[in-house]
Amino acid sequence: MAAILKEIADQALSLTPKERGELIHRLIVSLEGEAEDSPEAIAKAWDEEIARRVADMEAGKTVWIPAEKVFARLDAIIDSAR
Repeated sequence: MAAILKEIADQALSLTPKERGELIHRLIVSLEGEAEDSPEAIAKAWDEEIARRVADMEAGKTVWIPAEKVFARLDAIIDSAR
């Protein structure tokens, strides 16, 4: 890691969690741009997506994977990355 990057990272890690969250937001916006929709429109879209997913679950269209199996897969991925 370049020296300047290490210095910035060290300084960022000394911020409060709230300040780090704001920094993360600003960095993401710098890469992706501001959201095109209002917070209300985004919340409405999420509400609709949640309702769609719940309806799919209730209709039996969803494949369920036990949590133990998901965590075992994640552990394997993490172990292989080390």
